[in-house]
Amino acid sequence: MNLRKALDRARKEREQQICLDDVSPGTISRPEVSAPGWQPPVYSESKKVTINIKTAIQNHCIALAESFEENNYYKVLRTQLRQLSKRKKWNTIMVTSTSANEGKTVTSINLAATFAREHNQTVLLVDADLRMQMIHRYLGYHRRLGLLDYLERNADMRDIISWPGIEKLTIISGERVIDDSSELISSPRMQSLMKDLKNRYDDRFVIFDAPPILGVADTLAFAPLVDCIVIVVGAGITSRNDLKEAIGLLPQDKIAGFILNRHKNPNKLYGRYGYRYGRKVA
Repeated sequence: MNLRKALDRARKEREQQICLDDVSPGTISRPEVSAPGWQPPVYSESKKVTINIKTAIQNHCIALAESFEENNYYKVLRTQLRQLSKRKKWNTIMVTSTSANEGKTVTSINLAATFAREHNQTVLLVDADLRMQMIHRYLGYHRRLGLLDYLERNADMRDIISWPGIEKLTIISGERVIDDSSELISSPRMQSLMKDLKNRYDDRFVIFDAPPILGVADTLAFAPLVDCIVIVVGAGITSRNDLKEAIGLLPQDKIAGFILNRHKNPNKLYGRYGYRYGRKVA
């Protein structure tokens, strides 16, 4: 998925046409289809936050707006994951990478926003990188409590879930971080939370922005708790040896596929920006 140059160019072009500061967060993302009889969830038990759409777009979170051509690539990815999840009855997705700065957080945010546009579909986006909480920063809002407060300080769920004013999307992301979080990830409280998140709502996908695979034990502890894993690979950043090592550490039956980010060669089938998603490593 070649996004960086395309997003920079697209942002500059569209900022001449759209005053981003005037965009209402409540109208940023709309469902693609309204199913008869389906009612959106009530957000009275979550904390309302306001996304800074200009900050979000500058951080390449383009799926929150409707005018970016690059959103088509995330729709393709959503379709592939939906088809796979339907066959295997999956609803919890972990997004990770081999190392830092490969685009896993941006991918998590854009994928969650794209899923939320589907009819009869709600999404909870969880910042599970307890060493570096970045989702709320990328979206330009302040949030003190997050997953770490739930695991370490027994915070109530209603106090850590945020609603950004976008229908069918809720977020968990907070300020506090911790240097060694693998024990918390594998704790009974986390296991109980995962069971609750997976089974409470039939129409919900839960997307986790997890830490990188190599160098820390967090993602290895987290992998058994989710249904499937998507690995973001940075073109020109991730070495083949590191990728193979990372793959070897994960449960093979849970690897749903790979996203090649910052790919320079355009994919003629889908347009000039390029897109790659697959199951095999060349």
